[in-house]
Parts: sequence; C-alpha cells; structure tokens
Amino acid sequence: MEIKVEPEKSQNHDEEKVPLLKDMPEQETDTRNPVQKAISQTFQSTAHLANLLPTGTVLAFQLLSPIFSNQGKCDPVSRFMTAGLVALCGASCFLQSFTDSFRDKKGNVCYGFATFRGLWVIDGSATLPPEEAAKYRLQFIDFLHSFMSILVFSAIALFDQNVVSCFYPTPSQEAQEILTAMPVGIGVFCSMLFVVFPTKRHGIGFPLSVN
Repeated sequence: MEIKVEPEKSQNHDEEKVPLLKDMPEQETDTRNPVQKAISQTFQSTAHLANLLPTGTVLAFQLLSPIFSNQGKCDPVSRFMTAGLVALCGASCFLQSFTDSFRDKKGNVCYGFATFRGLWVIDGSATLPPEEAAKYRLQFIDFLHSFMSILVFSAIALFDQNVVSCFYPTPSQEAQEILTAMPVGIGVFCSMLFVVFPTKRHGIGFPLSVN
C-alpha cells in the first residue's frame, strides 16, 4: 500500500523564504535638496582647488574665517579683520610660490627662497654649491605660479559663504550670479594652467618628493 505524502516541508520552506525577500534593502536614492547639493559641490570644489595651494595657508584661512567674520555677520571691526585675513593669506600663497626645498647630507629637509642667484636658505643651516644652487634660480614660471596662486585663493575665498556674506550681505541678482560663476571659472582656468605649466618646486606647505 503506497502512502502519498504531500510536500508540506517544501511549501513551508518556500513560505520561510518570502520574508527574506521583503527584507532586502531598497536601492539608495539621493534625497538631498538643491541647497544641500550646492553646498556639497562647493566643498568638493574648494577641496580640489586647495590642492593647488600651500596646505597650512588654506587650513588657517578655513579655520579663522568663521571667527573673524563672525560667521558672516560682520560689523566694521570684523569686516576689517576679515579683509586683513584674506590679504595675509593671499600674500602667503604668493610668497610661498617662490620657496623650494632640498635635503642636506644628513637627509634633513631645508627650505629656502629662490632668488636670481640661487636658493637662499632660510635658517642658514646648510649651504649649496654654486652649481647646485643655480638649479633653484627664479624663472618666469615662478611668477606665473605665484599669480595663479593668488587667483586660486581668491576663488576659495569666494566659495566661503562667511566671507561673501561679510562683504556682500544682500547682493543683487546680478552680483549673486557673478559671485557664483566667477570662482568656478577661475578654478577651471587656473587648474588648466597648472597642468600645462607644472612646477618642480617643493616649497613650504607643498608635498615633498622622495628625492
């Protein structure tokens, strides 16, 4: 006598699989509003441009700008302090474009300023032979990079909403369009020039080479 057994176990097993399909994670969607996307894009643009400037100067500016500008709510004193901060950081980017470094016999990194005669070591801890110092002489590309550094820093300053709100608390529609488009244009233009005319210097605030 044959006994037929219905496949209850398989049905129960299939029913147990159904909740697992329901628990599958849904595809992530970008739920950010346009303002949040614009802020995120601003931070990304600032980070890319900051790679072209001395690290310490950019960090100092990003740290001090909210304090000096009172988070964009400036009075005459804070506006003067913010203008001084922008000018000081811009001058720092300009001057550090003329710095370079080398390693002495002990492997220590020495920094100096490039001159028309060679490299002037800042602390005087080491000296270079005349034929070696001649490799660090000022060139036209150094002045080009210093000028582009000022432009890139001005773009970073325009990306900073605290600085913009300090000097332009209620800009017109035309001024707002200029303040939005100008830093992007400056960043793209200077980035292209940095690629076309690269520098071999490794000055103060810039990454060091292996050699």
